[in-house]
Amino acid sequence: MRGATHAKWAACAAAVALAATACGGGDSDSGGSGSGDGSATLSASWGDPQNPLEPANTNEVQGGKVLDMIFRSLKKYNPETGKAEDMLAEKIDTSDSQNFTVTVKDGWTFSNGEKVTAKSFVDAWNYGASLKNNQKNAYFFGYIDGYDKVHPEDGSKQTAQTLSGLKVTGDLTFTIKLNQKFSTFPDTLGYPAYAPLPQVFFTNHDGWLKKPVGNGPYTIDSYTKGSQMSLKKWDGYHGPDKAQNGGVTLKVYTDNNTAYTDLMAGNLDLVDDVPAAQLKNVQADLGDRYLNTPAGIIQTLAFPFYDKNWNKPGMEKVRTGLSRAINRDQITKTIFNDTRTPASDWTSPVLGEAGGFKEGLCGDACEYDAAAAKKLIEEGGGLPGGQVKITYNADTGSHKQWVDAVCNSINNALGNDKACVGNPVGTFADYRNQITAKKMSGPFRAGWQMDYPLIQNFLQPLYYTNASSNDGKWSNKDFDKLVDEANAETDTGKAVSKFQDAEKVLRDNMGAIPLWYQNGSAGYSERLSNVKLNPFSVPVYNEIKVS
Repeated sequence: MRGATHAKWAACAAAVALAATACGGGDSDSGGSGSGDGSATLSASWGDPQNPLEPANTNEVQGGKVLDMIFRSLKKYNPETGKAEDMLAEKIDTSDSQNFTVTVKDGWTFSNGEKVTAKSFVDAWNYGASLKNNQKNAYFFGYIDGYDKVHPEDGSKQTAQTLSGLKVTGDLTFTIKLNQKFSTFPDTLGYPAYAPLPQVFFTNHDGWLKKPVGNGPYTIDSYTKGSQMSLKKWDGYHGPDKAQNGGVTLKVYTDNNTAYTDLMAGNLDLVDDVPAAQLKNVQADLGDRYLNTPAGIIQTLAFPFYDKNWNKPGMEKVRTGLSRAINRDQITKTIFNDTRTPASDWTSPVLGEAGGFKEGLCGDACEYDAAAAKKLIEEGGGLPGGQVKITYNADTGSHKQWVDAVCNSINNALGNDKACVGNPVGTFADYRNQITAKKMSGPFRAGWQMDYPLIQNFLQPLYYTNASSNDGKWSNKDFDKLVDEANAETDTGKAVSKFQDAEKVLRDNMGAIPLWYQNGSAGYSERLSNVKLNPFSVPVYNEIKVS
């Protein structure tokens, strides 16, 4: 899943070839009549976001989809390659990789008519960083000078309201001072946490939360929690990536099998998560209207390191034993019909070798061996309470099927049919709330959808001490030290090597169990054409055409 991320180092990722299929068709009742003039709307499957859609407080996929539609930032990630490209940034200059001068393009406005200025960014970033605002993505701003004063992490009181490293120097210019060198910091600025905000966000915050105002190609027309969100094309949008349709209705589904059924019945135009149960027949059902493309997604099992039962000496053997008890090859073939690839590290193949992916880095720890698994778990002191319960959200992602399969694999390896059981939570929002409240008592699903194609993005946000998406609260000084050293590198090759050294520390402690890399999948109706998924596995909504 897409989460908060806190990049200091970045590298250009290898291009990802994404499929795009044009397919015309007749009318249906799934999203409005097709006029061919770009005014027709489409409907797509969705899930309620965990929190209101504040850019600095959204670190999950469903909310992220909407933010990507209603906001544009200084940078935008290319929908085919993932490369960071200028959007609102006219230029970002630096002479020392620590002090940056940003020039914002003139002519941009929010959908309420307010001009987007340098102040729009600085005010938004100061709000996101401030401890009192309790934003999940606050850590994004941790490398800007003064963060320790506006967001102290040692339990002390906040002593400043704004980041000393941010200064508005003109209507369209501002400066950024970092607390250390970070040559590719600009490449991180396409993430929604860095989006600009209009003044109404601050003057009428409650009103803005009910109907967010952004500067992207769509505006939010209405939202009913548990039902749907309606987004309309904004005709006043200034950017080059204008919506090619009249709008998108995001329909909430608590079961992706139901969404698929609605697609086949003509009641829905787009499903961006084809359920596992349909993978064997989806090609026959949809033909060229089925997409199966590489994506920067990895599925893992995280552990509650705040629970002493999972964080005492010897438990690294238990965690590694559980990893060795999982038959990844069998599960990806039988459950996912080869739309997943067994993971051999904690990143993603879409990075390429130059970007940090190293096939086999996990080594034996990720290879199925029932005898070795049983021996490691016994040496580590056994399963806490004699049983593991894998917690997951039951509403999306076909998680029940694979969790049951993982448990069956563990049970078979240990010769105990009650060693592992699934523990479903009804909705994604409830699931995330339980994780945030640190209520996990055993391993839990922790999929990660990259924010941008960098090895750093797969490691630091998830495993660095107190990082905002470190849901299991794993902490290791050696890992942190290596990440810090990698972040300080301006040489891409050296940075990658340092990050891989950190990844080896993660492996040796089994801070999380990597399961498999995931392709993006989608199916769509005959009304749609020019449908594709970006490297983050999110539909490129603004490019979809409706006939």
